[in-house]
Amino acid sequence: MSPILGIDLGTTNSLVGVVDSGFPILLADVDGNRLTPSVVHNAVDGTVTIGVKALRQRVLDPQRTVFSVKRLIGRRASEGEWQPPYDLATIGKTPVDVSADILRHLKCIAERALETEVTRAVITVPAYFNDAQRNATKRAGELAGLTVERILSEPTAAALAYGLNKLEDQKKIAVYDLGGGTFDISILEMSDGVFQVLATAGDTQLGGDDIDRAFADWILERSGDTPVLNSNASSASLRTGVSALLSEAAETAKKKLSTLDEVTIEIPFLNSQKHLSIRATRTDLEKLALPLIERTRRHCLRALTDANLKPTQLDEVILVGGSTRMPLVRRIVGEIFGKEPNTSQNPDEAVAMGAVIQAGILSGALRNVVLLDVTPLSLGIETFGGLMNIIIPRNTTIPCKAGEMFTNAVTNQREMLIRVLQGERELAKDNWELGRIAVPFLPGPKGSARVGVQFSLDANGILQVLARDTATNTDMVLEIQSSAVDVDDAKVEQMISESVDYAFDDMNERIWTEARLKGEELINAVEEALTQCGSLLNEDELLKIKSCAAQVREVMNHAPHDARKLKSANQSLDDATQSLAVLLVERAMEAALERKLN
Repeated sequence: MSPILGIDLGTTNSLVGVVDSGFPILLADVDGNRLTPSVVHNAVDGTVTIGVKALRQRVLDPQRTVFSVKRLIGRRASEGEWQPPYDLATIGKTPVDVSADILRHLKCIAERALETEVTRAVITVPAYFNDAQRNATKRAGELAGLTVERILSEPTAAALAYGLNKLEDQKKIAVYDLGGGTFDISILEMSDGVFQVLATAGDTQLGGDDIDRAFADWILERSGDTPVLNSNASSASLRTGVSALLSEAAETAKKKLSTLDEVTIEIPFLNSQKHLSIRATRTDLEKLALPLIERTRRHCLRALTDANLKPTQLDEVILVGGSTRMPLVRRIVGEIFGKEPNTSQNPDEAVAMGAVIQAGILSGALRNVVLLDVTPLSLGIETFGGLMNIIIPRNTTIPCKAGEMFTNAVTNQREMLIRVLQGERELAKDNWELGRIAVPFLPGPKGSARVGVQFSLDANGILQVLARDTATNTDMVLEIQSSAVDVDDAKVEQMISESVDYAFDDMNERIWTEARLKGEELINAVEEALTQCGSLLNEDELLKIKSCAAQVREVMNHAPHDARKLKSANQSLDDATQSLAVLLVERAMEAALERKLN
């Protein structure tokens, strides 16, 4: 039968995947990203952009950039606490139309990756979605050219992803799902792969977006520039653009504070005059987020009551959704249920992976799957800077297939050398080379070439490496017999032991190398930008940029390597060039308009 896509249509990000060679995989776009921002920009000329490109327009053209549309789908305009800063009526679209744009984009990602047309899908929705919201989601799928085989509740999908359907004993599971715009809590009972939902509760107007807005308001209040959003002299577009800048900064800082105790939030020229710089701690964020996270407590207790269960009767509590990365969320979930939550899977991808598994069951692709062997060590290739880029991680069950897209790192580069590596070390030189192939392509600017690399490991342990120049669709194939799986146990033990012994040094060197590559890229980009627009900057801006660039060069040339200091210098240079970046965008837009008029 034809493949069926599994799709997580999320508030903040969306993902798509399929069962391939008997195993569920999530598919990446041409840039190698599995996460697609659920953002759609509708230009005045009718051009529609989706994902990362649309996200960039949220500040430049905020009133025509639609985000968090999942909060609007299947609802009347007056429903819900959250009202969007854009007007869909002005754009000429409904929430169903925007959702269809996102689904159409995901369908294209899948068809490019699979090299075949796909017309069927399983789409996930919050368990607390009502019939109108579920039907609206199904209509969006149909508008995108998909036959929606099933609308799947997100908690059930998450449980599938965690493999809990394979447990032989009867288990009771709580799935706590806090995403970008919705919250769900479901209590499930599973036995022999059969799922029964005992209770569900939630709030389709509560999520990480609300934390971002509260944090953004706090940032603005601390800056003392609250009038910038209320001034009659400010246009609606300016106010919306400022809000978008604040929300973006708040979201970035929130993510950092999941692992750091303190961050500095900087927004150059927030109101075209003042540079905002504010220090925020995890405690600051948690004070703002606590009332919102506490709102989930009553839903959890209600679901337990409806299921006629006490917290001690639960076998597992699963966390799903990017917002559950916050330490505060994990602490509160632990308090509610009296046990540490299960955090073994990627919270951003669990629902999507479950949708893929369900799609595979419906298509028959997961029937009679035989698990034959696993890869003893990771397989990957050497990337620019001498780093090991893993394509297939160790202990992956075979047969399996995975791939990524790579580009030329140097201007006028004529070929890409693909060194196939095996091992667990961060640097390519410390791993074993299994083979190599060279992929020729036409010389051009840095980043102009696109070479897709796919590893396919069959049940017999034969690794086939396919490298494709996407410009000419020319394939180069390297076949490596058995060595990918048939490795001496002693060598495997030695490699794993060394990876542990040198883990700290290896990771420091990787972080340094990545920071150095970014620093070199930043300096080159800044020099080019200053050549084009440097004369438009005032003296203070120009001096600040040159000073930050000099600091990056100094840290890069200093021994011993200090990765943290270099990352900080890179960030300072990046922040200092925000106004320069705006000038470049404006000049590009003017040039494009001039070409169009001529």
